[in-house]
Amino acid sequence: MTKTWDKSRLPSRHVTEGPARAPHRSYYYAMGLSTADIKKPFVGVASCWNEAAPCNTALMRQAHAVSDGVKAAHGTPREFCTITVTDGIAMGHEGMRSSLVSRDWIADTVELTIRGHSYDALVGVAGCDKSLPGMMMAMLRLNVPSVFLYGGSIMPGKFEGKDVTVLDVFEAVGANAAGSNEMSDEKLAVLEKLACPGDGACGGQFTANTMACVSEAIGLALPLSSALPAPYLNRDEYAVASGEAVMRLIETNLRPRDICTREAFENAAIVVAATGGSTNAGLHLPAMANECGVQFDLKDVAEIFAKTPYIADLKPGGNYVAKDFGEAGGMPMLMKTLLGEGLLHGECMTVTGKTLGENLEEVTWNPDQKVIYPASAPITKNGGVVGLWGSLAPDGAIVKVAGLEKLRFVGKARVFDGEEACFKAVENRDYKEGDVLVIRYEGPKGGPGMREMLSTTAAIYGQGMGDKVALITDGRFSGATRGFCIGHVGPEAQDGGPIGLLEDGDVIIIDADKGTIDVRLTPAELEDRKRKWQPRVTAYGSGTLSKFAKLVGPAHLGATTHEGFAGERHVYADI
Repeated sequence: MTKTWDKSRLPSRHVTEGPARAPHRSYYYAMGLSTADIKKPFVGVASCWNEAAPCNTALMRQAHAVSDGVKAAHGTPREFCTITVTDGIAMGHEGMRSSLVSRDWIADTVELTIRGHSYDALVGVAGCDKSLPGMMMAMLRLNVPSVFLYGGSIMPGKFEGKDVTVLDVFEAVGANAAGSNEMSDEKLAVLEKLACPGDGACGGQFTANTMACVSEAIGLALPLSSALPAPYLNRDEYAVASGEAVMRLIETNLRPRDICTREAFENAAIVVAATGGSTNAGLHLPAMANECGVQFDLKDVAEIFAKTPYIADLKPGGNYVAKDFGEAGGMPMLMKTLLGEGLLHGECMTVTGKTLGENLEEVTWNPDQKVIYPASAPITKNGGVVGLWGSLAPDGAIVKVAGLEKLRFVGKARVFDGEEACFKAVENRDYKEGDVLVIRYEGPKGGPGMREMLSTTAAIYGQGMGDKVALITDGRFSGATRGFCIGHVGPEAQDGGPIGLLEDGDVIIIDADKGTIDVRLTPAELEDRKRKWQPRVTAYGSGTLSKFAKLVGPAHLGATTHEGFAGERHVYADI
């Protein structure tokens, strides 16, 4: 039986209703829609499908399944694709400058497509790191009924009887460059062919899986939808259910900003810390908050990180991958134990139409699994990610401490302008135990693009020096990075921040227990250096990277490129 919809409050009325819209309707008839289809709500099904990397190759299949769900619930799906820049391919060269930029461009392109065609709702399907927050930013910006769907993680590879991920390949490059007998050219060639066995995003608790966990915790994704690996065809059941769910949201007019309250953002940050998630969440959560008027910057994120127990034994700091996490009960199991200890806001609404607490009522603890610890008996009492402030980072910095034994480091600076110079030094073993490697002019403006440093950090780890040196940068680190690596140092060098004033030999003191990062220089010495300092001219004077550098704000506020809610004069959903 066909449902009758009242379109008087829906955006698609502007392209489907009345005699004046006959030309518009003629386009829909050309694509095979019926008169009945045109009278239904139009749901944008946005996919980040491409053939750039395995993270995205299963997304088209899942987008089609979302469309099936929309149709089953009496809606008309309109599929479209947007870009993705995949970090595993972009890593370690100039391509990484495009990665963070792509987050905002994904949000922009989804916004433009929805606005331009007056769609009534949105289901976003994403796989690789920046595409997840980019898609959720679009949802919060547009504020149409929306459901997020993660494309799923990759299966672990098998090498010499052990589960491996792409991180093992990056670290093997370091071991190979160091001349390790454990990683010959021949063994590296075998490993690279086995590490990534098919579709899906990187398997550890790196940025993609971290933000997938966020999507459930913040209430924009269906429970357990982030758990199953991408190759599993029963993931499509979650896609169909997401299409059906968004139709219910249209009916009830439950929108993303009703769901993503301050308390929901706190739930998201709690889950990041509890899983030892990516430091990139400290960038993406403020960017998402910027879209909907929630005050939630790096300081807010870090305060939550500091009081959250670390309870999920996931790579890179732990032992298990996303597939194992899902089989152990995934996000519902993790959130159940956190809620039981009073650490989550159970009253927050979700896309199911129920609260977070109601979604978890039927979840029972599985004592036989080994991945998720009870929140009452955590791996460590403090979260897996820590914020740092001090004379070297007045606007803050961030470090993943999950798996680290030593949380304090004092050493002399080795300063490099850009990642390439540092990687060359690491490749040549031109550094020593106790050094603090400083990579600067890699911030949002100075890069431009705030590159990740996984190639360098993995090479250090592969050389067996991961716990013997520290690395700080105004750029970013991959969620796969491990070791004493501090990112997002602000203000960045390009803005004249203290990191831009450092010289070789300056003593740097990092204390992740106290949450501090300082340089042993007096304010007068720093001011004297500042007077002599000049910003660098980047190699990007035109094109999208130049545009990004002109627009982008500081990292501690999410490195956003527009005013967000603060500048908003109307909401698309209310046109």
